[in-house]
Amino acid sequence: MKTGIRSQKHDRVHQSSIPVNRKILFSVFILAVLVFLGWRLIRPMNVFIVSDAFERPVDSSEIPVPLRTLSASECGSCHADFYAEWRTTIHSQAWTDPYFQTDWKFDNSQFICRNCHTPLDRQQPYTILGFRDKDKWDPVLEPNPAFDAELQHEGVTCAACHLREGKIVGVLGGTNTPHPVKLLDDPNQVCVRCHVVEGDRWDTFFGFPPCGTVAEIEATIQSSGHTGEIAVQSTSELGCVECHMPAVERPLVEGGETRTARQHLWRGGHDPQMVKRGLKVELNEIASNRAGKRLFQLTLTNVGAAHYLPTGTPDRHLMVRISVMDKEGRLVKEQNHSLVRTVLWRPFIVDLRDTRLPRWQPRSYDFEFSTTGSSPPAVLQAEVHYYLVAESRRKRIGYDNTEPTHFEVFKQRIELQSQEAGEG
Repeated sequence: MKTGIRSQKHDRVHQSSIPVNRKILFSVFILAVLVFLGWRLIRPMNVFIVSDAFERPVDSSEIPVPLRTLSASECGSCHADFYAEWRTTIHSQAWTDPYFQTDWKFDNSQFICRNCHTPLDRQQPYTILGFRDKDKWDPVLEPNPAFDAELQHEGVTCAACHLREGKIVGVLGGTNTPHPVKLLDDPNQVCVRCHVVEGDRWDTFFGFPPCGTVAEIEATIQSSGHTGEIAVQSTSELGCVECHMPAVERPLVEGGETRTARQHLWRGGHDPQMVKRGLKVELNEIASNRAGKRLFQLTLTNVGAAHYLPTGTPDRHLMVRISVMDKEGRLVKEQNHSLVRTVLWRPFIVDLRDTRLPRWQPRSYDFEFSTTGSSPPAVLQAEVHYYLVAESRRKRIGYDNTEPTHFEVFKQRIELQSQEAGEG
């Protein structure tokens, strides 16, 4: 009898301990998850893979004769037209650009950024000896005795693209020149080194890298089915050079043979005319099926960029505004749209939404308004602005800009009352 009682007590204790153990395990699991997420929110954030080709700057220890320095001005003494073009570019301001400097310092001055903004080793004050981490974001450094502060301020200078393994490289190879030129079979490889930032990590769930372009070309082709001159089987077919370095007939040096060369302009998102060429905007009235209403449609199409428009850092975006005003200029109705890539950066990198323009896919916005009332609409206006940086980001990093951070790429006004009078 006593044995039975003890057995029943043992069963009750055993049964009561099961929920307690489960609660403890569940609590420990939840705590571990919270600690992990907390760490993800405060950890240093690495948003791309540092590839072998990108982990170190370009070796400039050997300068080919007859060059004495690697300054762009020395190259310009013979290649005057190329030098004059380079001086107007964002490439030449890659290090000194005020926005880059502000943004870079806000993000703890990551050393890896130097490898694109000052690509030559002698443009950098430190030499990389190795890395403390497998991701190669924490380099072991020592002072660089060859550091040239003036050359650093040239940013992406001539040698950044045209110097490899102590030799000048170019698309017209040859030895019958003051400096021998090694043939560069695929000039797009030079572009890819900095303009494709990989993001294939276990903790990143974006559709393509945050600063990538080639990956965006591939994505637009897959989604639209249109390729034009673009194919992504190899970098040689990407079209970077064809688009951003237009062909021109001129001599390479003063008095030289006239031949097909490339302009060294690299115009892109900072250039209003380049953006306008890539963006087709149409404003048309369409029939409304509602009495006392007028309906307009604004259509945007990326007709010039093989990648998304806009591209580059996620801060870049297009803002569309459609509005109607009365004859006194008072706003009657307006409609705003943002064409932007929205990314969640912490605790994981996730593409939340992307409303930018893939290639050849029209995006239309309907705008309907009433023609009656105490202040009937007199003017309809549509505007499209290109933003280089989001205003929220500008304020967050403390960027005190001296130049506008956005520019107008389209504006059209339609006098509504005159239209109605003409129709009558």
